[in-house]
Parts: sequence; C-alpha cells; structure tokens
Amino acid sequence: MMRTLKYGLSALAMAAATAGVISFGFPELLRGGGAAPADAAQSQGTPPAMPVPITVVQQQTVPVYLEYVGSTEAIRQVTLEAKVSGYLARVGADDGADVKVGDLLYEIDPRDYQAVLDQANAKQQGDVAALEYAKFSQKRNAALSKLGVVARDTDDQKTSMMHQAQASLLSDEAAIRAAHLNLDYTEIRAPYVGRLGRSLVHEGALITAQQTELNTLVQLSPIYVTFNPNETDLDLIARYRRQEQLTVDIMVGDGAQPRYSGTLTFLDNTVDRNTGTITARATIDNPNEELLPGQYVQVRLHLTDRPDALLVPQVALASSQLGRFVYVATDNGTAEQRFIETGALIGDQIVVKKGLQPGDKVITGNLQKIGPGAPVQPLPTAGRA
Repeated sequence: MMRTLKYGLSALAMAAATAGVISFGFPELLRGGGAAPADAAQSQGTPPAMPVPITVVQQQTVPVYLEYVGSTEAIRQVTLEAKVSGYLARVGADDGADVKVGDLLYEIDPRDYQAVLDQANAKQQGDVAALEYAKFSQKRNAALSKLGVVARDTDDQKTSMMHQAQASLLSDEAAIRAAHLNLDYTEIRAPYVGRLGRSLVHEGALITAQQTELNTLVQLSPIYVTFNPNETDLDLIARYRRQEQLTVDIMVGDGAQPRYSGTLTFLDNTVDRNTGTITARATIDNPNEELLPGQYVQVRLHLTDRPDALLVPQVALASSQLGRFVYVATDNGTAEQRFIETGALIGDQIVVKKGLQPGDKVITGNLQKIGPGAPVQPLPTAGRA
C-alpha cells in the first residue's frame, strides 16, 4: 500500500513538471499570487543591464608624427693627450667629474720647461746688449768712414754685425714664445664644458707627447640623437621641413611621455643602398645631463597637426579575428560592436580613422562582461576622449 502511494506521488510530480507548475511548499503561487518581478525577468531570459563607464568621443587637433628608434651621440668627444713629455705631477679632476672650460685636468712636471724659458730669457738679455754695442760700433765706423779714416769694408762689417744682432734678438723672442707654449702645455685644461671618463694615468707616470692617452672628455648638453628614416618617409619629411623647422621628442626606456625635445638639424645627402634608409640627426637639450652617448631612445618626429581627429582611450579597444573593435552604448540601452581603423598613439589614447562618429559613447570598462547587443547602463561620464 505504501509503495503504491510513493509511485503515485512521483507520477504526480512528473506530470506537474511537464505542465510547468511545480509547487513544493508555495501554495500561494498556485492561488494566483504570481512570480516576483526579478524572477519573472529571469524566467523570460532577459539579463539585467550591466553598468558600464563610457567616454564621449569628440573631435580634437592631434599631432602627426613619425616614430623611430635612435641612439645618442656626443656633439664633441675628444681623447685627452699631452703636447709635451714629462712626469705627471698632478691630476686636477676626479674620474667622471663635470668640468667647465679652463678647469685644470692634468699637470705635467713644469720644471724642465721653466728652465728652458729662463735660458731663453737670459739669451735674449745678452743679445740685447750685443745689439746695443753693434749699433754704437756701426755708428762710429760710419762717421769715420766718411772722413776716410776707416776703410769702407770695415764699415760694412760693422753694419752686418748690427743686423746679425737684430736677427739674434728676433730669434730669442721666438724661442721665448715657444718656451712659454711648452710651459703652458704642461697644464691640460678642459677645452669645453663636459664630463670626464675614467683616468688612464696617475701621478708619477711618464707621459709621452702625443702618444699617451690621459682620459676622454664628452659634451653632454646639448646632445645629438641619430635615427634612420626609410626612403619612403624622406619625401614627407622634406615637404614639411620646407614649411617650418621640425621638432623632435625623445622617450627613454619604457616611458610613454616625452622627456626631452629638440629640433631636426641634419639630413644626410645620400640614401644607404643596403638598408634603404637615410641618416637624420636631431639636436636635443639635455639640461640635467642624464642622456649619455650611446643610449638607445625612441624618437618622435613631429610633422604637423591634424584637426578634427577622433580619439578613444586604449582601454576601450578589443580585438578579434575580424580586427580591432570597441563597444558603443546606444540610445536603446544596448552595446553595439563597432570595428574601427586606428591611427597614431597619443599618450593613453589612440586616433580612430574609421568606425566612430563624434558624440558616440564608447564603453571603457566591464568589457569582458558584455557582448554585442547586451543591455548596458551607462554610468555618469567621467571624462571625454
């Protein structure tokens, strides 16, 4: 009897499920109370609207630029060598020091060259005395020669001796200048503002003139940045360069924002046949001297400004096998998938060439939770593209 009752209840439950009316402890629903609104929405298959942040697209003027990878070069870089030989007496600047024009870098023992200068000065004094005597002697002999007391040949000899004394004095003056120069060359001073490298010699080392390398000095500000546009960009660069001076922005490392700026100052006169590129160079201000020669940098060559461009945040972009797209919140409260054609990257936003119109409400968040046609509820606009 009990087994028959269980089978009867199971059959009743299956029949009720087939009819779509099942009640286990909720008799009020069977009496016509109806379902709750949320349950009714779910029973109809309509999901709730997803709150999404949006950005309203507007037209803006944006820069048009070309991007390259470049490297820095020093405008001036010299290897310091001595003009005279001798023992190194003093190192005047530390390794890696920033120096100004005229700062003492190295000093060679000057005593030998000071002695040579003293000898030249002494010889000059003796030759001055000899010249004075030669002048007096020539004057006396010229007077006596006119009276016939002294032979004409003797007068000529005295005149020649006077001229030789004058020539000796000129030679002494040249020797004194040379001795002064050699004495000055014992001090190696900075020819321009720059930064030293590692010293290759130390006090007591024997320096050989024009052979021993002492150090290197590089100019850091301004600094060159060299890059290589391809020949297809050359006409574009030349056209805009004829209109105005082109500016260049430099990014270092992974930084997206320019840290340095300058101007395009050089385009080579030939194209490399092997690479199809041309050498270009920009002069960059480096006020803090943080850029060093040999660094790889990102180069943005600014050509012109494009008005009425459309921008969207990068975070709004998604991609599929069909291309890149964004979701736009429509007026009827759904998400519309728009495939777009993108252009240059401007900071954290990107230029859209096709696919959007001014005033479109681009969805910038919760992109993984929505799809084409999904109901969405735009949040208050936090910003504009």
